[in-house]
Amino acid sequence: MSFRPPFVVGSTVTHPEICTAFQCGNMGGMRRSKRTNTLIIISDHTKALYDDKWYGDTLHYTGEGKRGDQTLTKNNRTLNESDHNGVEVHLFEVLHPTQYIYHGVVSLAGKPYQEDQADEDGVMRKVWMFPVKPAFPISVDSTAYQFYTKAQQKRAEKLSDEALARHLNDTEKQKAAQRDVTSSVYVRNPYVAEYAKRRAKGICQLCGQPAPFCDQKGRPYLESHHIEWLSQGGADTTSNTAALCPNCHKKMHIVNDPKDVQKLRAAII
Repeated sequence: MSFRPPFVVGSTVTHPEICTAFQCGNMGGMRRSKRTNTLIIISDHTKALYDDKWYGDTLHYTGEGKRGDQTLTKNNRTLNESDHNGVEVHLFEVLHPTQYIYHGVVSLAGKPYQEDQADEDGVMRKVWMFPVKPAFPISVDSTAYQFYTKAQQKRAEKLSDEALARHLNDTEKQKAAQRDVTSSVYVRNPYVAEYAKRRAKGICQLCGQPAPFCDQKGRPYLESHHIEWLSQGGADTTSNTAALCPNCHKKMHIVNDPKDVQKLRAAII
């Protein structure tokens, strides 16, 4: 008989709720509960030690063991034999600290394999990777996913050239991951955006250069930009909207230099 926790697939729960529901320990990324006949695996992307990866709809989950080569013992053995030992495997994913996304029951989608990863001391070692696939793919919250992608980007920036090449060798062989991400969006007034572009007369209001190309209708291509971002309380009005070339638009969202902000405010007066 399968175990049903008191929360649904796709919900975000707390760490204490997991421990209480599954009657498991509170330490480690893999937790065996004999009381519920389950193995809980936690893919925590906010921690740098284990390198779990999504390929398509399958998570390649790193086994247990912080130092030295990992072995197919203890929880690793339980997961390795989960297709015939009767133990249910439940997956939780952490994209943002303290937020555990429940993926439900997962099953092995392929034969476990070994790859090289650094251990807790930075020494390269062999780890076991377990391809596990949820029964039902879920959507993840866009805010949590953006936090995850930024953390992964920072992680990539810290890699040596050798380590980066090793990661690329692994990913070149695999199918791209596809995640359903839910988000709330600001509904922008199309008339405000159109007015801002016409007011600019084909000239970027930051760099002062003509639009880099024309669209399919022959109109100079510029993008509308809210000087004070909507996410920070800015208004969707003509007095807060400028027209920028794609390069300057990207610059404003990455750098957002106060001097550039002042320049745009002066340009639309």
